[in-house]
Amino acid sequence: MPRSLIVLMLLGFSLLTACRSEPRPDLGAIYDEPAQKIGAQRNPVIVIPGILGSRLEEPGMKTPVWGAFTYGAADPDYPDGARLVALPMEMGKPLSELKDTVVPTTVLDSVEIDVALLVRGLEIDAYDEIIKTLAAGSYRDETIELAMSGPVNQGEHFTCFQYAYDWRRDISEQAVILHERVLHAQRSAQEGFKLDAPPKIDIVAHSMGGLVLRYYLRYGTQPLPEDGSLPELNWAGAKHVERAIIIGTPSAGSVLSLTQLVEGVNYVGLITPTYRPAVLGSMPSIYQLLPRVRHQRVVDEQTGEPIDFLDAEVWKQYGWGLADPDDARTRRWLLPDTKDAAERDAIAYEHLQKCLARAKQTFEALDRPADSKPEHLRMVLYAGDVDATADVISVSAEGKLKIKSTAPGDGTVTRASTLMDERVGNAYQPRVQSPIRWDHVQFIPADHIGLTSDPSFSNNVLYELLERPR
Repeated sequence: MPRSLIVLMLLGFSLLTACRSEPRPDLGAIYDEPAQKIGAQRNPVIVIPGILGSRLEEPGMKTPVWGAFTYGAADPDYPDGARLVALPMEMGKPLSELKDTVVPTTVLDSVEIDVALLVRGLEIDAYDEIIKTLAAGSYRDETIELAMSGPVNQGEHFTCFQYAYDWRRDISEQAVILHERVLHAQRSAQEGFKLDAPPKIDIVAHSMGGLVLRYYLRYGTQPLPEDGSLPELNWAGAKHVERAIIIGTPSAGSVLSLTQLVEGVNYVGLITPTYRPAVLGSMPSIYQLLPRVRHQRVVDEQTGEPIDFLDAEVWKQYGWGLADPDDARTRRWLLPDTKDAAERDAIAYEHLQKCLARAKQTFEALDRPADSKPEHLRMVLYAGDVDATADVISVSAEGKLKIKSTAPGDGTVTRASTLMDERVGNAYQPRVQSPIRWDHVQFIPADHIGLTSDPSFSNNVLYELLERPR
């Protein structure tokens, strides 16, 4: 047989196999009976989205601060929009007191733009896919059903709850607020199933939502102290939670958060506005997505030595973010009531110091080893490891960032970060070294957003929630 014909046959076979649809489990056939008969043994589920996954609104505005790129929506390319999107900055006030009137309303499943398209594939698709999976397990989503049918009849109850939160703010603040959603879900289940005591909750959290969940499990309603110390590791939140299902969470951070804080970000090219470094730099949460200095993920381009990017003086040296001398215009937009550029620069730099200090404190709270965790608490991780993911960034003498190397991950978060593997940047040791005591880890061949739409994720999550023996 001619070699060219063999090549054509092999090519045709590869195209046929590529076009063949991926086998998907029949979730209805597998889980219909367990979903209908589990009764009061079904724990209520709370879903926590990642960063960008909650709609933010300013009372009185017809369109949101975050959730649409349409006429009238907050546009950070202009002064008024930039002030709405950014968090306030003020000299001498702790981050917890720097509040605006923007509020989270619902968890997003799409973002509208003026050209009559839907922007999907930020953090928002992940929530939509989780809800579809839970619907296959006959979970009743409170927000969706109330929006469709209004108030429910007395005696009806829900088993699935959204947690919309202000993803701009300090992660520990959101963990404290999460407790109210936990109590609400417990009351609903207790009344609906006529239980003697509130049941435990299962929580499914994607990306940054996993950090909110992990802080809540460890510290409950304790905020991070303003003096820089750590709260008591008492597992107060874990008393209410049976399963913590964490998906693609950057437990050890992501170098991509540094690129956003330094370079800004534009989500959909020319059709959406640019979120400038100073606007993003007002948000404490993004600093809390940075990698750990000890893991040596950010290095000097010339020497290869690790850079302490949690030091505000380093940001001033390189002209990064809120310390960028060439971005006086954005600081003027964000601080219109200041008397001059010197005052604005001082306020911005102090805010940068506060955000970096809070990030360091957050890392210490989340990373501190625990001798044990509550026996009833099951920690489950789903992570991607098939995409080359930015792992190490080099910094030039002028402060320019460049991806130096990649590692297996989901395109946003590396495999090692999801595991919180302390071997990164250190000498190799046998087996993963992590302060997180995972009970089950499953790797999925999907990217950061695609993790929750992968059939193996849907199948295994429903098994975890509905069938796995306790």
